[in-house]
Amino acid sequence: MGSTGSIGRQALDVVRQHPDRFEVELLTANTQAELLVQQAKEFDANAVVICREDKYQEVADALTDTKVFAGMDSVCDLVRSDNVDLVLTAMVGFSGLRPTLAAIEAGKPIALANKETLVAGGSVVMDLARRKQVPILPVDSEHSAIFQCLMAAAGNRLKKIHLTASGGPFRTWTREQIASATCAQALQHPQWNMGAKITIDSATMMNKGFEMIEARWLFDTAPDDIRIVVHPQSVIHSMVEFEDGAVLAQMGCPDMREPIQFAMAFPDRLTLNNRKLDFPALGSLTFEEPDFEKFPCLQLAFDAIRRGGNVPCAMNAANEAAVAAYLAGRIGFYDIARLVEEAMDEVSFLAHPSVEDILATHEETFAKAREKV
Repeated sequence: MGSTGSIGRQALDVVRQHPDRFEVELLTANTQAELLVQQAKEFDANAVVICREDKYQEVADALTDTKVFAGMDSVCDLVRSDNVDLVLTAMVGFSGLRPTLAAIEAGKPIALANKETLVAGGSVVMDLARRKQVPILPVDSEHSAIFQCLMAAAGNRLKKIHLTASGGPFRTWTREQIASATCAQALQHPQWNMGAKITIDSATMMNKGFEMIEARWLFDTAPDDIRIVVHPQSVIHSMVEFEDGAVLAQMGCPDMREPIQFAMAFPDRLTLNNRKLDFPALGSLTFEEPDFEKFPCLQLAFDAIRRGGNVPCAMNAANEAAVAAYLAGRIGFYDIARLVEEAMDEVSFLAHPSVEDILATHEETFAKAREKV
């Protein structure tokens, strides 16, 4: 799901490298019809969904030997297919929640690359996964690293997670410089090649806040036991600390294909045509405390998960609206955090939201944030 985005394209490169192991059953995309058609032809997909219904005819005309559908309801229906063994969720933003829940309901293992699914609906998603006994395999490099460290823990419970962050493009800037940052500057990530939305989230460090919330749900860990560590080289993807003070770290070059492939092939490790670590060439690895004053979105994420209920969903919805406005040049950099904070303060609090509550909270908060923009 989300085959034309950054994660989706890299996942298909993994398939390309291992055609004996993986077969594409279904591809979904939001708007990129031309690329979806190319992917469907190359990987002989049985079915595709273009979520933008006005793009349906373009895709259908180009794929005469492939089943073509349109709209999010089609995605939710097709992920239930008996031919599907694993669902890689790489949609952008809140849109990934409904089809992920549909796949879990159908008993499909999930390779999760969509942070917002757990940010907005963590309790709902994890409760359903437990009831259906569906594994959720993390695809984010940080959560894959934590997962791999815990595999080596021999059942010992972790004491603390050290979640590493590159610091984004504004790590060394002053707050005054950041305040006037242009969208083009915010999109210049020093380590990772990602889509526009997640790159802006990295610049505000909201992305790291999302990952903290995701880790809280994936590994059943209290937010106060998750520490953010700025590590500009992005070589250590995250670390796990145990009761005796021992720390396990997972390392690798900044290449998302590694955690994608690990989730897809789990528990096997396959060959991968990627750059390998050269330790002498690294020279040194450095670590810093995050600056919560320069990056208030990070603090807002901790505030949201501590308050719980539907507050993280409101935070995510306002952030989606604000980032879209920033990308369009309509608001300034720090207006993103301002809109998010207001949304968190104004949401009608629900301590134990249902799926319907989460969907309603997102819709209402997103609309209010857009009005404020």
